[in-house]
Formats: sequence, C-alpha cells, structure tokens
Amino acid sequence: MISGWIGVKRKLMPAEELICIYRELAAAADILVFKPPTTHVYNPLVYAWNPVEQYLRLAGDSTKETVFLGMNPGPWGMAQTGVPFGTLKMVRDWLGIEGPVGKPPEEHPKRPILGFQVKREEVSGSRFWGWARDRFGQAENFFERFFVANYCPLVFMESSGRNRTPDKLPANEKQALFELCDHALRQVVETLQPQRLIGIGKFAEDRARLALAGMDIRIDRILHPSPASPIANRGWAKQAEAQLSQLGVNVTVGCQFPTKDD
Repeated sequence: MISGWIGVKRKLMPAEELICIYRELAAAADILVFKPPTTHVYNPLVYAWNPVEQYLRLAGDSTKETVFLGMNPGPWGMAQTGVPFGTLKMVRDWLGIEGPVGKPPEEHPKRPILGFQVKREEVSGSRFWGWARDRFGQAENFFERFFVANYCPLVFMESSGRNRTPDKLPANEKQALFELCDHALRQVVETLQPQRLIGIGKFAEDRARLALAGMDIRIDRILHPSPASPIANRGWAKQAEAQLSQLGVNVTVGCQFPTKDD
C-alpha cells in the first residue's frame, strides 16, 4: 500500500514561502535591462541575500495583521544591509541581523556597497525602525503583527550617482519591472494574509491598489519618513502615529486587531 502523503506537496511555513518568493523576484529582476539615464542597478536580494534571508525568517515567521510597504531600497539602507529601510544601527542592534554582503556586478564609485561596514545613516530607516523600537520595545513584539517590505527590490542610479526612483523610469522599463513586483506583492499578501496594507508614501499605496485589486485587503497610506520631505522633518514619528490612529491601527503592544470574521 502506498502511503497517503506521497505526492502531496508539503505546505511551507510563511517565512519559507517568502524566501521562495523573493528568490524568484531576485532572479527575474536581475535580468531586466535599463538604459540611460540609468547607468547602475543594484539588486540587494542577490548580493545581500544572507541578511535578506535572516530578515525574512525573523519578520515573516507567521501571518500578519498589517504589511507596511515602501518604494524601493535606499542607497544607505537596504542597498547595504538587505533589510527594508535598513539603516545599519537599527538592523544590527535592534533587529539583531548581521551577515556577509557582496557586491553588485557594476558598482558606482560614489555609491559603494560596504555592507555592515557602512558609516552613513539611512535617515528614513532610522525614523521608521526607531519608531518601531520606541513603541514596541522588542523587535519580536513588532513582528507579531507587522511585516515591512519594499515594492521594488532594485536600486537605480544615474552617472552622477544620483538616486533614480522607479517612478522615473520610462514606460517600457516600468511595465516589465512592475509586472514582476505586482506578482511578488500578491504572493506576499497571499502568504501573510494581512487584513491591511499601509503604503509608506503615495507611490507604494498607488502600486498596491493596482497590484492587489480584487483581493480582500484594506489599503491605506502614511507619510514617508524621507528627509527630502519638509513635513516628515517636523516630527515624522508623531505624525505617522497620528495617521495610524486615524486609520484605526492601534499600536499598543499586545493589541490585536479584530479578524475579518469578527
């Protein structure tokens, strides 16, 4: 008699599913072609995979109430550490993540990848993860309810070293890239089963609405913590928390949202 489990696909845990999703996204995004004024493209899902996987296992070990979604890696954050909004001190000292980081195939001399030796701060990451630390105390408390991702995994630079955001790409390049990112985001949501996605900034909210159209999920937005935003420079954490309160997101440690069936 043949055992009943033979031929039945083993159900993966959420973190394992996320690892598969991001490996596939990394490989697919890595073969895309971008033309000037984009001169350099970094894919931290490839050269920083060690800390990426550590993050997915830490943050994605269970289903979530809410997914926070950013745009794409910052040159001094995820580009260096592999973690969304991943400024060094918060990744190493609060999340407890540190590991080897390689190099992209073509490195811009003004934007070197130094991994966990980087000295510059990713201000957006210091603000976002600093708020999470101050509010939740332990990283595990935050990840009981929340997951943080970027919509696009790639970093784009011009010849001067200037950062080029995905929304500035030409239409044909955006179409190819966004198809991959939309597919990956849908898979992340299907895996983590959140009730809500909160875009960190308008771009992330808009892309989520398009990518997740028809899915049973609420989509909202909070202020992006970028230092390029004059509003964010006037106390981002306080403003973001007020926005979350208006959206009905209780950030009290241990608080649980009602389920969709409640």
